[in-house]
Amino acid sequence: MSQSDYSYSSLPKEISLKIASSLEAPALSSLACCSRDWQEICVSDCLWKSLLKERWPLLCGADKDPNFKDWRGFYVKQHEEQKRQAESVINLVEQRSLFGSLNAVDYLHAISCLERIQLGFRDVQMLLLKPELNVLLNLIGLHYCLNNLQVPAFHITEALWSGKIADRQVCVKWRSTYNFRTRGGDQSRCVYLKDLVKGEDDGEVLTVLERGATYELSRVQVSDPFSGSGDEHELITII
Repeated sequence: MSQSDYSYSSLPKEISLKIASSLEAPALSSLACCSRDWQEICVSDCLWKSLLKERWPLLCGADKDPNFKDWRGFYVKQHEEQKRQAESVINLVEQRSLFGSLNAVDYLHAISCLERIQLGFRDVQMLLLKPELNVLLNLIGLHYCLNNLQVPAFHITEALWSGKIADRQVCVKWRSTYNFRTRGGDQSRCVYLKDLVKGEDDGEVLTVLERGATYELSRVQVSDPFSGSGDEHELITII
């Protein structure tokens, strides 16, 4: 069989679209560079519309216009904008935690910012669930995926292992006031990120972080148990 027998022109368009639809955006863009025929297939609106909806399930505004065109252009523009805004949140958290602590307002504000800019699970995986970031940002991304995006736990667990952060650990300490529902006093919990996703702590840690300083919780802090110094390194303090 000659080399020409393997060319795009020998494939039905439906088969070519099926092949292209199995690819992620970077691979699809690379395939488009192979030939003019593949370029014609790879810029198809149906492919990029599907990729956009898969990556940003909360983003549906453009879908209201039945005559909307250039889904690839919209995808690229959205990617650059989401990346820019996500990096602004990352920079904010890093600046506010330079001295090892982050107050409750900043922690919850970071999560609300991710929701406001409508980050999807793929965005969080690429931008926040990375080993080069501190565990606080990993925790914010995990928290957002579970509670805001409601991503299935097994998908988040796969992302943690893929990002090599599943075994990162946080220690949470909080001080409860005495009332009929809590025993009061200082309490603590050390948990791996992978166990937070599986609910091994019965959801206690994320519940404490969500509620922050209330009439029941007077102080909450999350720490990195493997900081370089002998002293505990606070990553987040909620007061």
